[in-house]
Order: sequence, then structure tokens, then C-alpha cells
Amino acid sequence: MNQSDISSAAAAIRKRLFLLLLQSFVSVIALILIFVLGALFFLFYRVSNYYPPFRPMLSNVLEAYYQGRGSWEGIQTLIPSGSHDPVSMDQNEWRDSILLDQQGKILIDHGQIDSPRIGQPYFPQPEDTPVPILFQNRQIGTLVVTRLPSGFDALNSLILPLGTMTIFLAILTVIIGLLLSQRLINPLAEVIAASRAVASGNLSARVKVQGPDDLMVLSESFNQMSGTLEKNDREQRNLIADIAHELRTPLAIIQGKLEGVMDGIYPADKAHIQPVLSETVRLEHLINDLDMLAQADSNQLQFNFLHVDLNILCRKSISDFETEASEKKITVLFHPDATIPEVKADPQRISQVMDNLLGNAIRYIPERGEVVVQTRSLEHGAEVTVSDTGPGIADEDLPHIFDRFWRGEKSRSRESGGAGLGLAIARQFIEIQGGKIWAANREDGGLVVGFNLPAVD
Repeated sequence: MNQSDISSAAAAIRKRLFLLLLQSFVSVIALILIFVLGALFFLFYRVSNYYPPFRPMLSNVLEAYYQGRGSWEGIQTLIPSGSHDPVSMDQNEWRDSILLDQQGKILIDHGQIDSPRIGQPYFPQPEDTPVPILFQNRQIGTLVVTRLPSGFDALNSLILPLGTMTIFLAILTVIIGLLLSQRLINPLAEVIAASRAVASGNLSARVKVQGPDDLMVLSESFNQMSGTLEKNDREQRNLIADIAHELRTPLAIIQGKLEGVMDGIYPADKAHIQPVLSETVRLEHLINDLDMLAQADSNQLQFNFLHVDLNILCRKSISDFETEASEKKITVLFHPDATIPEVKADPQRISQVMDNLLGNAIRYIPERGEVVVQTRSLEHGAEVTVSDTGPGIADEDLPHIFDRFWRGEKSRSRESGGAGLGLAIARQFIEIQGGKIWAANREDGGLVVGFNLPAVD
């Protein structure tokens, strides 16, 4: 999947995420509307006391009066003669109502019995609320409410501003959602598309670091992960290629010698069998080193941590290499620091590290050279350095000296050295034991390799 494919996938994901976000905002708006309508309905019900339709308490009084009299005769007795004030009733309903008979003529006009409109037909107005007066399932009159009670006035005054506010909040929510979607969806879509690219094998996929802080952290973490995967994949490919190369040379020698012996070209004597044996030993060492590295990578190596005196281990390793050093007329010096503390380490693994460092120094420096082993005390541990008077390492190669199968092409040839796994194994051993290993060129020529380990608590 190339970059254009990633961009296309990101666009498709961006569209889906936008639709999901839009659905979420629409759902929120719908819930707000339902809540508002429900609140208005509840308020209307509480004010009216009846639902549906709106029926004031006065209508019940009128129905009871008609039921008792059988007609509207004497209805004026419900209101004191000559008074324009209605009798005491909830919310002064007489003052806000007109009573009509079956023919639609006015019987009582807003609580007044002497109004000139009494007996006149009533012509409905748009703001009227007619309430039928019933007796034995037939309409015997109409109570026209010309002005709803104060509760309804409050309800009407709330509907418009509340509805306006709801619509405004809905529009504002959509606008904010659109703005947020641009900040959230785009970076997230890029990360999802790039992760799919990595899953399909494109480890070079990267995303632009953008958006809010959390998404920026996510993008940076993804790029770091992708870079690590790409680096590990490249190292794995190089490792396989290096292993194949290391195996090819001894196998070719073994095959050539054995075929020569079988074909009668070489006699089956010690001189021709010895190279075959040497190459099999070389293969065995390579396989053992690879197995050791694999165990170290998977934390399967067993370490026996003890209190270790590094001066004692250094002296033992130096004595083991006396013969090899004397053959090349190389002087090995030891400068111990008597004040170094004991370290917590596996003595066998540290001895392997020392053997590797001393072996490399003796192997790669010219005759009559010098190797110096030195120990010194640190604030929280001890350090060992092995320096030589050899050709050293190019500065650009120093960061790779502990890589697997690495060897300098000039000073450290395949003919004189091993497979290039010794320093990689040394680094694994030291780091597993809580220490650090390093290498640098000496100012007066040569290479120095050192490691430190934490002191016993």
C-alpha cells in the first residue's frame, strides 16, 4: 500500500467517522427536543388539570347546575345581582369566560348579567377556547374562555423562547460538532489508515502529527512503533542474510574437501581432514552463539547472581590468554583498583565477556602490541576497560560495533576473526545484569571497550 492508497483509505475512514459523529449529534438534538416537548406537555397538563381537552372547573359547576334545574333559568343567581365581580372561584374564571346557550346566545358575559350583549349571538374570536357543556351526552351550552388562566399565559410565554433556544442550541451543537470533527476525525483517520498499511506489510507508513494533544501523542507513538517495526524487520532480514553468508563459507569448504576425498583428488589423511574438522568447529561455535543470543533475547538464559570481585575475574581471564598473547609477542598489562566494590553479577557470564574482549584485542592488534586491562571504582558500581594499540575503529562504525555480525572491513577481516557475534553477546550479558557496555577510540590510537556493573546493595 503506497502513500496514495493510504490517503484514499484515510478519506473513506474520515467519511465514515464523520457520519458516525453526525449521527451522534443528531441523536443528542433529538433527545433534547423530546425532553423539551415532554416538559411542555407536563407543564400543560399540570396547569389545565385535565387532558385532553382543557376544561376549567367552572364547566363542572355549570353542568351540575343544568343537571339540577333542567334548564339555564336562574343561572344569574350564581352571580350577585348588580355586581360586576364574579363569585369567588378559582382563578376568577367568570371574568375570563362567556356562557352561551344551545343556540349560541350569550347568557353571562364575563361574569356580568346586565351586559347589553346578553341574549345576543356570539361570534367566535381566534383567541377563544370553546368548552362544550354536556348533559346526558348532549351539548346544552358552551363556555367560551376568552383568556386562558395565568398558568397558560406563563406556558405561552415559555414556548417561544424555549423553542427558539432549543433550535439555537441544536444549530450551535451541529456547528461545534463540525469544527471538532475536523480536528478529531482527520488525525484519527490518518492513524487508522496507516495502521492498516502497517498490518498489510508497509512498515514505512507514517502519519502527520496533528490535532489535539492526545491525538498528537497517539500519532507520535504510532510513528515510533512503525519505525521500530521497520528497523526490526530490516535487522531481521540482515540477520538472516548474515547467517546464510556465515554458513555458506564453512559449508563450501567442507563440501569441497569431502568431494575431493571421495573423488580421489585428495587422500583421506590428516592434512585434508583437519580443515573439515576446523570448519565444523567453526559452525558449532556459530550455532552456539546464535542459540545463546536467541535465549538472551527471550529471557531464557539463566543467571546465577553472586557477589563478584572483578579484579579476581580479570586476573583469571588474563592468565587464560597468556599463551595466545605470547605467540604474537603482545604484552597484557593489568591495572587493578583495590577500592572497587563487589558487584552483583554472574561470574561465569562476566568471564565470557572478559574472554571476548581480551580475545578481540589480542586477535586484531599487530605483533608487539599492548593490551591494558583496568578496573576502577564508580559512584554506584565498578568499571572494567580493555584497551589496545591496534588500528581502532572508524568513528562512523563505532555505533555499530555491538551489532550482530558486524566487523570492520579493513582491520577486522573474516579470515582473522569470528562471525561477529561476540560483542553482541557481551552487550546482552552486561545489559541483562543491569550494566552498560561501550566502546571508543583512544586518543593515541587503538580501541577501548569497557563495561560497568552496579555494586552490591
